Amino acid sequence: MAEMKEISPNAPVALKLLNWVDNRFPASKLYNEHMAEYYAPKNFNFWYIFGSLAMLVLVIQIVTGIFLTMHYKPDAALAFGSVEYIMRDVPWGWLVRYMHSTGASAFFVVVYLHMFRGLIYGSYRKPRELVWIFGCAIFLCLMAEAFMGYLLPWGQMSYWGAQVIVNLFAAIPFVGPDLALLIRGDYVVGDATLNRFFSFHVIAVPLVLLGLVAAHIIALHEVGSNNPDGVEIKGPGAPKDAHGHPLDGIPFHPYYTVHDIFAVSMFLMVFTAIVFFAPEVGGYFLEYNNFIPADPLKTPAHIAPVWYFTPYYSMLRAITSEMMYALIACVLGGAVLGALKFKMPALFKGLILVAAVVVAVMMLSIDAKFWGVVVMGGAVIILFFLPWLDYSPVKSIRYRPDWHKYLYGIFVINFVVLAYLGVQPPSAIGERVSQVGTLFYFGFFILMPWWSRLGESKAVPDRITFAAH
Repeated sequence: MAEMKEISPNAPVALKLLNWVDNRFPASKLYNEHMAEYYAPKNFNFWYIFGSLAMLVLVIQIVTGIFLTMHYKPDAALAFGSVEYIMRDVPWGWLVRYMHSTGASAFFVVVYLHMFRGLIYGSYRKPRELVWIFGCAIFLCLMAEAFMGYLLPWGQMSYWGAQVIVNLFAAIPFVGPDLALLIRGDYVVGDATLNRFFSFHVIAVPLVLLGLVAAHIIALHEVGSNNPDGVEIKGPGAPKDAHGHPLDGIPFHPYYTVHDIFAVSMFLMVFTAIVFFAPEVGGYFLEYNNFIPADPLKTPAHIAPVWYFTPYYSMLRAITSEMMYALIACVLGGAVLGALKFKMPALFKGLILVAAVVVAVMMLSIDAKFWGVVVMGGAVIILFFLPWLDYSPVKSIRYRPDWHKYLYGIFVINFVVLAYLGVQPPSAIGERVSQVGTLFYFGFFILMPWWSRLGESKAVPDRITFAAH
């Protein structure tokens, strides 16, 4: 049991109350460890605001979600009407609903930018592998949360989008039909589906999400934050003052709390402008078809998910029967290259080639739709392995060869193009572009152990570079 701290009887009431709490709960200790005495690199830039913005949007989503739940009815016959009731009759209901729908898209905007910052500055490299893995798990959880929430308004796009996505699971060999039935809770998307998606969206997934966010922050504060230079400020060789504090670091509070408050104010200006003036954002945040009640007998002309899923949806659609031949060529080519390039016993080389042939036969014998699902899932899962794919001698893009910047730029453009094609109706040209884009996306990661070592890196400074502003 920890020793009880005593303070002067003449101390202010607030100080006495804090002391009473501290003797029973480590409030001041947590504040000091994670705020006042948590030293962060002093050269944070614009890219380091998106983590705190993600926390803000999470709070917005939880608070608005609670108020929406008070009036929403998870019943196939009443769900659409209850959303209309919230929009028209509940005082300020329209504002709460639009904050929640805009918040869903805002969440993905800030998370994508947060992940991109980690990508360019090498925030996934040792010793932050777990921080990155927890972040990727948050992203995966967020996708599940958004998909389940998308069904709840029970509009045309909600219904048919869920129908398309759930039916994809039926393409999995052997267990697919039973798995799709388990997810739907019925033979078609209906009341049972709505009820289970509601329970997962409101209770199960948020609990997991909050746990992962806590783990993400704890892991981050355990190893310390990365910075644009990729130089460790808390390592054994890092310069420290007489008190053991890093010379290249500053306390998170008040310096970065002020930094984040400014970012929050800028974000809220944009967020409220969208909520009040353009909550649909031209049909990208809220599709026009979703203002029509779900009709199982009338299929919309074009079914597409919300914009934040469209890059992966575009990859799913790219996997056609003829695309399978390109994938098989990649598998066989990779196996031959590996057998020729790496030194290993002839037996192992033979096993690799046999395994590649077996995989190629499997790819031909199983429907392309299944491999589309595998590619769509693999596009997210491959992010988890990023810490072990990057072999560059330096972390940050600042000190990598200049052509790396162009490669990362092409990667971003490719991702945006895939997102755009996922919104558009299928076309022959769009299909070809999405196939090339899918190959580039996976090539970027799978070939990273090779290309990340190419070129001459710049000299990394011993201490971080910083110019006061």
